Formats: sequence, C-alpha cells, structure tokens
Amino acid sequence: MFLTLTTTGTSERPATDLGHLLHKHPDRAQAFSTSYGTAHVLYPEADTARCTAALLLEVDAVALVRRGKGKGRGGAPDAALAQYVNDRPYAASSLLAVALSAVFSTAMRGVCASRPERAARPLPLRVEIPALPARGGPGLVRRLFEPLGWTVTAEPVPLDAEFPQWGDSRYVRLVLESELRTLAEALRHLYVLLPVLDDAKHYWVAPDEVDKLLRAGEGWLPGHPEQDLITSRYLARRWTLTRQARERLELVRLAESDDSDVTEIDNAVAEETETQERPTPLAQQRRDAILAALRGSGATRVLDLGCGQGQLVQTLLKDARFTEIVGVDVSMRALTIAGRRLKLDRLGERQASRVTLLQGSLAYTDTRLKGYDAAVLSEVIEHLDLPRLPALEYAVFGAARPGTVLVTTPNVEYNVRWESLPAGHVRHGDHRFEWTRAEFGAWAAAVAERHGYTVAFTGVGPDDPEVGPPTQMAVFTLKATVEKEAA
Repeated sequence: MFLTLTTTGTSERPATDLGHLLHKHPDRAQAFSTSYGTAHVLYPEADTARCTAALLLEVDAVALVRRGKGKGRGGAPDAALAQYVNDRPYAASSLLAVALSAVFSTAMRGVCASRPERAARPLPLRVEIPALPARGGPGLVRRLFEPLGWTVTAEPVPLDAEFPQWGDSRYVRLVLESELRTLAEALRHLYVLLPVLDDAKHYWVAPDEVDKLLRAGEGWLPGHPEQDLITSRYLARRWTLTRQARERLELVRLAESDDSDVTEIDNAVAEETETQERPTPLAQQRRDAILAALRGSGATRVLDLGCGQGQLVQTLLKDARFTEIVGVDVSMRALTIAGRRLKLDRLGERQASRVTLLQGSLAYTDTRLKGYDAAVLSEVIEHLDLPRLPALEYAVFGAARPGTVLVTTPNVEYNVRWESLPAGHVRHGDHRFEWTRAEFGAWAAAVAERHGYTVAFTGVGPDDPEVGPPTQMAVFTLKATVEKEAA
C-alpha cells in the first residue's frame, strides 16, 4: 500500500522543509519494522520548489494471519486461503494508519524543533492514495474530508479496465488538496479516516482506542457532521466503546469553549459600547452569582459538574470556606488544562488536599459524587441533546442528591439585545437548545417535584424589563435540608 505527501515552496520557504517536519531526510531511503511488515519512507522528488514524501508499506501476509491468532480457521477452504490472498498488500487500510502513526509520530503531534514555525503554519499539501477501500463510495469520501477543508478527488477504480461493463470496484484513487491544513492535522485526519473508509480494523480494538481517537480527532472530530459514523467504524462497531466516545465528544466542545459562548458576545458588546470603564464580563458575573449562592447555602463541599478548564474551581479555591472542591468533566484534555490553570503541581499540601479533578460523564450515575453539600451545573445543560437531559437529571438529582444544586443556562429571550448575534441564532454553535424563562422554569419545577427539591430562580447580568437577564439561574434545595433548617 502506498501514500504520498507533496508540498510546494519558495526560496524563502523551501519545499524540502517537509523533511524537517516529517523527521525523515530527503536524501535517504529509510525502512521501519512494524507488526505487519516493513514501512519504507523515500522521496521521489525533493527540491526547493516541490517535495514529495512517499510511504510504502510492505505487508507480511503470514505475520498478519499469525497476529490474528487463528481467526477464520475452519470452514470453507477458500475462507482459509483468503487470509493469505487478499487486498491487504495493496489497498490503504487501518494497517497504513498504524504505519503513519509509528513512522511519523512526532510529525503527527506537530513537533519540530528545527522548524517550529513551519510545523505550526498551514502548508500547501497534496495527499494521494492510489487504492483506498471506500465502503460507502466516493460520496462518503467527500463527506468525510470536505468538512475538514480538503478539496477531494475520489475516482472509482474499475474492476477491470479491459472490461468496463463489469463496473467499478469498491476502491477509489484519492487525492486531497488544501492550503489550510498543517502537516500534523493532515496526518491525524488520515490516521482516523483511513480505517473508517475501510470499515475494518486488523488488530484487537481495546478500550484505549477511544483515547487514541479523541487525541487524533482533537479540534475537528467533535464538530464533524459524520461524527457518529466515524466513531462507530473507527471503534469496529463495539457499542460500549462507541457510546463512551460519543459521550466524551458530546461535552468536549463545552470544555474547549468554556465561557467562549458568552465571552465572544461580551467582547462584541464591549467594542460597540465605547465607555471608559469596561463592564464586568457576563462570565465573571455568573461566577460571582454562583459563589454568592453557594455561600448562602452554607455549603463547604462542592461539585463543579462540567468544570471544563477550571475557571469556577479556581474561584472556589480562593475562598477558604470551601474545604473540598471536586471538578468533574468528560474531557481529559480539559482536565489537564484545568490542572495547569490551578497549578496543582505547585500547590502546598493543604491547598492541594482541597481540590480534586475527576473524569466522568454526567449522563451516568457515579458513586464518587454522593454526599456533597452542593453541585454546580454552570452553562452545561444547553450543550446536551434534549433526550439526554433525563439521564443527567437522574444522575445529579436522583443518585448524587447534593443538598443544593445550582443550574445556570442562557435566557434565549435576551438574545435580541445583542446586535452582533444574527436573528434566530443560538449563542454558541454547540448549543443544542436555549430556553425562555418559562421553559426553563417549567423544566426546573418538574425536576424539583420529581426528586424532592424546592427551587427558586434568579437572574445573572442586567435585568431587561422586557426580555429579562442574559443568564438565568435555578437554585434547588433538597427538602430534607429545608425541613432540618426550619426545625
């Protein structure tokens, strides 16, 4: 199987910088052992104006069968023969994706000490794969790559050029062209989408494949229109892993864009309102309101559910009354950023003992979350599909049952006050819905009734006499707590 990567350049930015980015010298042909054969890297052309790197994977059919640990033995003789006589030496598949990851691992991470500015900058790139299995045809190939900024040429390969009446095979000749992608992005796109198009994995799909998928899909998979198909095929249709990946992807954009939905709008409003004193950002007003409500509840042990990159956790950590703070998020990347924000590795022992970061999905019950005084869901619910809300509701109010639950969400009625927001648009592309005050009130009242809470409402931000505040907050209090305080 064969793949080429081509770029062009100038005297100031020579195309041969591709060798630096790939960490493979253009003047040398190199070979690398893999579990399934030998990967060769060579450069058919390499000069200032144009440079092409080629990856040729020689598959050892016998090694491939042995790695399969006897799968397919027995049955019809032709089935056993097919283990050795097949398209694997010629057609790009998950084997080529594994070779890409093994041979170009540093380039895939976007690391290049000798040319860091080139690694971070988009390149004119052309990727060609002469034979690519495409279960779904050229249309699926385009649906997978075009949303990522590629110009796609997917030419069906005929079964036999001498007999056109036989029609086309399931293979295509693929050419991808773009000037908007970095080399690392291109390699990650190929790493994920080659096995998706082949719709097969030639090795055991273990749980760590979910982490590999999310790492390679960072920055593009959460918003891809074919996300469900990609996760299902990449994980070999193993439902448990696919569900786990989808749950983590469902909230990863929330983690990556924590507060960005309102921050972008706040910035636009600030530009339009030329005042000497800059108004307090709505995100900060929201954290202040949450902090005041938590203080009023008397809570000392607090959960921040959907904590994202840790802004609220950082605020709570500054107040000594909160003796235990737990941030929970589905995204390990977001939790890593939160850890850096909080400087966990440099906190003193006493401070470090007050804060814990946990990975977890809010759509599932989690015994680790039981027994806390309060829980916060700040700008979280609107990022979930409506059918998912009952699962979150039960996990928080039915299973964890903290004494106080604070829920904030945008007030869609206020959107008309932002001239920078087009009519009919939600505040952020990942919002699955935005509620009016009446809709939020009805949902919150029903939740409180079902789970034994009382609920009160307050606004965050300027309270417009016609459309209300930009953010609405519900404060749920467990009835047992209320009765105890009354007694």
